[in-house]
Amino acid sequence: MAKQGKKHTNAVKAVDRSKLHTPAEAIGLVKQHATRNFDESVEVAFRLGVDPRKADQMLRGTVALPAGSGKNVRVAVFAAGDAANEAREAGADIVGADDLVKRIQDENFLDFDLAIATPDLMGQVGRLGRVLGPRGLMPNPKTGTVTQDVGRAVSEFKGGKVEYRTDRHGNVHIPIGKASFTAEDLQRNFDAVLDEIVRAKPAAAKGRYIKGISASSTMGPGVRITPEPPKTGASIANA
Repeated sequence: MAKQGKKHTNAVKAVDRSKLHTPAEAIGLVKQHATRNFDESVEVAFRLGVDPRKADQMLRGTVALPAGSGKNVRVAVFAAGDAANEAREAGADIVGADDLVKRIQDENFLDFDLAIATPDLMGQVGRLGRVLGPRGLMPNPKTGTVTQDVGRAVSEFKGGKVEYRTDRHGNVHIPIGKASFTAEDLQRNFDAVLDEIVRAKPAAAKGRYIKGISASSTMGPGVRITPEPPKTGASIANA
């Protein structure tokens, strides 16, 4: 087992892991213990009462963070013609069609964080499934990354839209910004994420839906959160 650093050990001791905090308290503690010499990311983890082995209980989608993600997202777009021009104008980092597919196949080029494709090119992009799939880079209609409106998609993801999906244990991890964000901006992003998770509850999920929530920075300890009613007024009863 890797040995934990002194800063992390002290931070873990300073946080009561048995206590549930309000989102505002948790965000304050996360910021307080994000003491590394880089701007740590802040993430929220949800432990959900779903069975990810069943297709009708899988969560996958996107959520727009009102205060942005704080991350410079490198976007690759598979498009041709006018759609390719729209992608470039919107700020896409890499744009191509069969040439981009070939570059990924032959050179294992993966210098991007997100891939978007127009529907007509998915036949070619589909051949990259074994490369892009395991890395979470495969375009998917459910996340808005297969679309004809590539300009809008690029702008949204560059502006703070993030993807999420359940892992094999039924957990969802979603970034809500950077430790340098104000507590107010992190709270706004947290509220948007909680709204989305509640909204996305699968109809097939039975019993307690949200079993646990915690927040942490990249190198900091997890802080447990008790959910408050989402700002939209959506119910979290039975969560």
